[in-house]
Amino acid sequence: MELAKITTRGQITIPLAIRKKLGVKAGDKVAVFELNGRIIIESSALLALKNAQEGFRLERATDQDIANMVEDAR
Repeated sequence: MELAKITTRGQITIPLAIRKKLGVKAGDKVAVFELNGRIIIESSALLALKNAQEGFRLERATDQDIANMVEDAR
């Protein structure tokens, strides 16, 4: 388990070991969301890739479906 301190501005530093596991570095974006009372931090690039892969599994994905998925990922 890693600990992070919240600053008065609501910021935290993600511990180095966690950044390495996520494959993120300075300037990268991460997705932060709540799931069943837990806070989840994911690499936004990997999350976008997962969402795109899931979207392509649709039986009849239209060009508009794909465009929407790309826009959502951005």
